[in-house]
Amino acid sequence: MTIQTRRERERAERERLIVTAARELAEAEGWDAVTTRRLAAEIEYSQPVLYSHFKGKDAIMAAVAVQGCADLATELRQARTAVRGTREALAAVAETYTSFARRRPALYDAMFTHLVDLPFATEEAPAPLREAFGELLVVVEPITSEGEDPGLLTETFWAGLHGLATLMRSGRLPEKAHGERLALLISHFTGGRPQTA
Repeated sequence: MTIQTRRERERAERERLIVTAARELAEAEGWDAVTTRRLAAEIEYSQPVLYSHFKGKDAIMAAVAVQGCADLATELRQARTAVRGTREALAAVAETYTSFARRRPALYDAMFTHLVDLPFATEEAPAPLREAFGELLVVVEPITSEGEDPGLLTETFWAGLHGLATLMRSGRLPEKAHGERLALLISHFTGGRPQTA
């Protein structure tokens, strides 16, 4: 192994360590607790080392968001492929998405609530963002009517899921009716279309 290869591997490992520490700290204490000083202490590196990897907290949060989208894409794919049928896939993905938002609130906030410097909905978006959206698109495409844009319909479905997750997490919608709300969303999105395997 060359010295350059070893340095690149060590750098990548430090970046993973920083992102993991930020994610764990945010999940435990919220994003306000995540500072470069606190992260430096957590991972036992100096602040200049952190700044050699990330410009600051916003860049770290963006890296956490990318990692979170990769995790979400994996969970959505598993949910989608574990069932048969259009409606069932849509329902499984919807439940998985909202469950992810409930289980990982700080991570979800980094991904979809806080302002982060990431290009969404463009070709320049990091692959994990496109993959997470792609998992939603795969279950929405079969219910797209002739003349409808599958991407726009997927964005609308995503917005519905995001709204439900956000309003429930904030206590504005009671948790007890969550399953019924998801069923209504799926029912109206599928609009009585015939089920396909």
